[in-house]
Amino acid sequence: MIDAATEVHEVAGRAAERAGVTVRTLHELPDLDQIIALYDEVWRPDPANRPLNLELLKVFSHLGSYVAAAYRDERMVGATVAFFGPPDTRSLHSHITGVLPDGQARGVGFALKTHQRAWALDNGVRTVGWTFDPLVSRNAHFNLGKLGARCRVYLESFYGDMPDELNAGDETDRLLLDWELADPAVARALDGHPVERVPDATVALDIGADQRPVPGEIEGRHVEVRIPDDIYAVRKARPETALRWRLAVRDVLGGLLAEGAVIVGFSRDGGYLLDRGEDA
Repeated sequence: MIDAATEVHEVAGRAAERAGVTVRTLHELPDLDQIIALYDEVWRPDPANRPLNLELLKVFSHLGSYVAAAYRDERMVGATVAFFGPPDTRSLHSHITGVLPDGQARGVGFALKTHQRAWALDNGVRTVGWTFDPLVSRNAHFNLGKLGARCRVYLESFYGDMPDELNAGDETDRLLLDWELADPAVARALDGHPVERVPDATVALDIGADQRPVPGEIEGRHVEVRIPDDIYAVRKARPETALRWRLAVRDVLGGLLAEGAVIVGFSRDGGYLLDRGEDA
């Protein structure tokens, strides 16, 4: 297990340096207001239904939760907000992380999450959780591959209707992640060695020639559930196909997790890698 504070801070420092950003925690109202503006730019929500408001953000910061932003040349390019979980869990729930489009391919999100990891360990936190849409491949690759998080829980229609530009018109199914901060597997992923394959995996859900989901066999200990490379493009061009994917992933991936499987990685073929346990 990792318990050396210097190591986790070095990882965070290198990530920030590669991304060309400085990450710092925020407390003052003008800085927090910039986070609200950044989230508006990323999600383009209904003004009456923003992801966060300034008053709540101020309370989170004042009470010691995690509110941080990444700056490039003093311009805010990403921000993340997390609050503490139940007292007996030593956990943090990372509620929302947003990065401006020009920073998404430049490591800003990775710099924010490694900074969050170092801050959490400094504050006695051992696990960070957050949710993401199981149909968004790039987020699956980032969360499970680059960060080394794991998943045991599928949440159906978790947030209800979300009328922002990214989520409007779709069900808000989510995966709930567990990021065990001191796990050696997390350290390996952060060092560029993610889980990208498992032995003898059977494909439980595949992508057909017409880009529609094709259910396969669920057998053996290791299973792969593949998803489209860009669900937003599918949703725009063929909304009925996007709906098929939502229902298929809910049925197959959600069903496997409900039976006790664990998502342990994300494959090069764009699929969730699951371990069903020794008895499967």
